[in-house]
Formats: sequence, structure tokens, C-alpha cells
Amino acid sequence: MRRAEIFSHLVHDYTEPIRDPLWQNINLSPGLKRLVSLDPFQKLGRIKQLGPAFHIYPGAVHTRLNHSLGVFHISRKLLLSLLNKSERIPLTLVGVKAFLTAALLHDLGHFPFAHSLKDLPLKDHEQMTAEKILSNPLSGAIKDWVGTEPAMVAEIVDEKLPVSHGPEVLHYRRLLSGVLDPDKLDYLNRDAYFCGVPYGIQDTEYILHKVHLHPKSGIAIDSEAVTAVENILFSKYLMYQTVYWHRVVRIATAMIKQAVYMGMMEGKILPEQLYWLDDEEFYHTFFSKDYKPFELIDQVMRRQFFKTAFESPFDPDNPLHRDLTSLEKRIQYQEKIAARIERKLNCSVSPYEVVIDIPEPISFEVELLIRNNDGYIPFVQSGSVFSRPVVEGFTSALRMVRLFLPSRVSRLVKAPEELFI
Repeated sequence: MRRAEIFSHLVHDYTEPIRDPLWQNINLSPGLKRLVSLDPFQKLGRIKQLGPAFHIYPGAVHTRLNHSLGVFHISRKLLLSLLNKSERIPLTLVGVKAFLTAALLHDLGHFPFAHSLKDLPLKDHEQMTAEKILSNPLSGAIKDWVGTEPAMVAEIVDEKLPVSHGPEVLHYRRLLSGVLDPDKLDYLNRDAYFCGVPYGIQDTEYILHKVHLHPKSGIAIDSEAVTAVENILFSKYLMYQTVYWHRVVRIATAMIKQAVYMGMMEGKILPEQLYWLDDEEFYHTFFSKDYKPFELIDQVMRRQFFKTAFESPFDPDNPLHRDLTSLEKRIQYQEKIAARIERKLNCSVSPYEVVIDIPEPISFEVELLIRNNDGYIPFVQSGSVFSRPVVEGFTSALRMVRLFLPSRVSRLVKAPEELFI
């Protein structure tokens, strides 16, 4: 009875279509259609999904709102696929509604300019999302219009929250975050589509057709779909290489991060002033402030990017590289480089104009079970070329230590290794 009730809900209650260039029709329930009209969700339409990447890929002006609708769409299709394969499911109708609401709202608290503010001493965007879900108008809308529990939605989104709605929440957390999660299946396809590159395209329908519910891992996939998983992993690598961590994107992101971090450390801006901003609000927050490092943000907006003066693969065994993963130590070291530039090149440069960039470690999730005739085996034992050393090689190939300088300074640097020692 439970399965039939949920199946009927997923098939018949999502009657409100929204046109999407990637998935064509995305069907919402009447309650969710009312919910997306509220300002907390509409704000996502004013935040570009890929932040400054539009400077390199002019088509990359799609938004967090587009992406959020796509994640909801794939989440609903994922549930339908799982229901088609299992007569007994550990899910409830209230839980299914909570999961789909969480999929729709998962990026509600996301910062502007993609991941420019990542690593800063700020709340996680998942925590901010949960806080917004638990407050009105969303809390009342979720309860009255959608017919589910706001607290359950918040627990699915923010994994740091204690689980008070039973083990069903753990199932939904695993569905929303993993190798084959709806988030990844949307953003890889969507970002590739709007950037005009072929690297992120996935055979989404085939993948969804081959998934199964698993009590411990959330989902498993049939052995004949191993190639589809490999395509996801390789696509993620290529999208990081060509789009997400494109050199100019890294420069723009590092300039913004440097300006905001220095402003926070010197009390020019408070963490509370950085929450719930869209792209334009973020820019205007800094535009009127008389603080020299904030000029970096204006330069990014006007496409006046710094140049790469030095780069080297990140070496975890290098003590300097390890130290520079700390933003505080990075600022201190940049001051030393500024002094070296003035001494060696007789060129005036402010410490805020010396920018070191080290991307965070990337996770290429391979914790997936493959179902074959003998039962379940880990993905890394399925005969795939994506062994753990290969996946680690992806990360090391992408992670570079770079020194960015204004063009007037970088063109004078003939031996950058002498600065970066």
C-alpha cells in the first residue's frame, strides 16, 4: 500500500510544468509551484551557477535557480526508477515529499560567485539553507502547501543536524550526495550545455534506469552500467580541468577570496554582511567601501585579471605547500613575496596584489556498489579502470599552486621561482 501511494503521488500530483532548456518540462506539484515563487527561492535566480566563468564561457549565465529545478527533476525521476524495481521500500509519503523539497531547496543558502567564498570563516551554505527552511515563510509553506515536515527537509540538506525523523532521513541523505546523486547529474549536464563544451554530458536516462535501492549505500547500480559511472568520473575531471578550475576562473576566484578574507581579518566587513546576498548585492556591498583590497573585486567585475607568474603541482610533502593551505599563513607569505618583488625588481607592489591560489582537494566519489549475478561488489573491484590510484591521480593533476600578480608586475618577473621559495 505504501509503495502504491507514493507511486501514485509521484506520477499524478506533479502537474505544473516549467520549461527548462536542458530537461524540457520540469513538473512541480501545485504546492511546490507556489513555494518557488517566494523570495528565498527567487533569489537563486540572481546568482550565477558558475560565478566568474562567464568571462571565459559567455553562455555560462545560468543560475542556481535553474540548477535547483533540475536537481528536483532528477530526484523525482530517481524515486520513480527505484519504486519500479522494489516492492518493499523503507520510505514514506511524507519522507518522499521532504526529500523532493530538499532537492529543490538544497542550494538556498549558497553564496554568490560560485565558490569564491569557500574556505573563508563563514557558515556552510547547507547550514544556512537549513536555517532558512526552518523559518517563515518557507517553514509554513512546506508544512501547509507541500504537506511535509520542515525539520525533516532541513535534516536531509544539512548532514550536521541530528536525525530526529528516523533512519529514512539517512536514505535521503545518501540519495542526495554520492557518485550518482541528482546534484551531479544536473550540474555536469547543465554546465556543459551552457558553456558549450561536450565534456559533462551524461546518459542520465540510462543511469536512472540501472539504479537500485540499497539499505546501506543508498543506491547501487547494475554491472552493465559501470561504463556510465566511469563517464561521470571522467566528465567531472574534464569539467574541472576546462571549466570549474580554468586558469582564469581560478584567478578571478582567488582575487575575490583574497579581498573578502583581508577585509574580514581587518574588520572591514563582518560575516553577517556576507549572508543571503545575490551577485549584484555582493558587488555593491564592497563597491562603496574605502578599502584598497576591495579593488580586486571591482577588477574582476571589469575583467582586469591578474596574470600567472608561477605555478607548480601541489606537493603534500612540501612543508611550504602545506602551510599555504592556511589562508592566514598565505597572507603572511604574500607579504614576504611583495617585499622580495620590491627588492629584486625595484617595483612597487602592495601585499594585497600578491595572490597565491591553492584549490581545495577534490573528491571523486567511488563508494558505490555494483550489482552482478553474485550480489554486490565495490565499484573499485568491478574491473573499472578507475582504481583508487587513478582517482588520486586525477586530483593531483588538477591541484596546482599558483602565484598571481598584476600584469604590470608579472611581465617584469623573469625567475619566479626566486620569489616563491
